[in-house]
Amino acid sequence: MSLQPDQVLDVCGLPCPLPLLKAKQALSRLEVGQLLEVRATDAGSWQDFASYVELSVHEMPARDERDGVYHYWLRKGGERAS
Repeated sequence: MSLQPDQVLDVCGLPCPLPLLKAKQALSRLEVGQLLEVRATDAGSWQDFASYVELSVHEMPARDERDGVYHYWLRKGGERAS
């Protein structure tokens, strides 16, 4: 993958909903436009991250699964317009 993250978050071994909660905390510390790579082993995280991105201002430019590890790249978005 050619995406270069600003931060990598390893949440392997954590059960749902912890991977998403930890990712949300990490995103809150990033600047708008920065990229977070999340590595998780919880299979439920595949749908959790997709649903979260649909409902948030953040983007997920890529995601994949390799050898039982799910990789998500999340780009921090700005604030929603009112």
